[in-house]
Amino acid sequence: MKVRFGPFTLDTDRRQLLAGDREVHLSVKGFDLLSALLEQRPNVVAKKDLHARLWPDTHVVEANLAVLIGEVRRALGDSADDPRFIRTVHRIGYAFSADAGVEPVARRPDSASESRFWLAVDGRALMLPEGESVIGRDPRCDVWIDADGVSRRHARIRIGPGGVEAVLEDLSSTNGTFVGRARVTSPRALKDGDVIEVGSATLGFRAWSDHHGSATKRIRGRSD
Repeated sequence: MKVRFGPFTLDTDRRQLLAGDREVHLSVKGFDLLSALLEQRPNVVAKKDLHARLWPDTHVVEANLAVLIGEVRRALGDSADDPRFIRTVHRIGYAFSADAGVEPVARRPDSASESRFWLAVDGRALMLPEGESVIGRDPRCDVWIDADGVSRRHARIRIGPGGVEAVLEDLSSTNGTFVGRARVTSPRALKDGDVIEVGSATLGFRAWSDHHGSATKRIRGRSD
């Protein structure tokens, strides 16, 4: 869906925030936060509900949500003192308070090839959108990893236009980034099944392409 408000357009299918024709950068969690507020507008979204959506099955301090709200407000040119878009409901949560209109996004033909990439982390699947996703210990990172040995901005994965490739790059981290046993010293293309190590954390890289999908295999000894 596309949601238009003020000079902005939020495209949830393409995961883009646009100001006119200019793309406005938001982290993955910042984008998800804005999407959640727009979905529930004009209702107030409780802090506990936002925590459950943004950090499922993970305990984080309340300040992390305030940091994300600040990021989104800066991207929108908004202010907590004189809000145009995001209203603070003290001790409860936040609400999207501006007028917004929704229009459907035209779908691509079924024959179009779609590639999807994600990271498997502690039993969770973290989707990687087109563009840059930073991995690190800073809660503002797109892929937040709170583990020993992880730098604040440890590494990044770039998904090329159209989802045709994924490239991993170390961001001068203290303990290095590894794929298998090989240290990443220059941008490295990723493939499905690669195991990425950042500090003490292990991330599984997965890639799926509709064009290359295979049929489900029948398991012997089981009836229909």
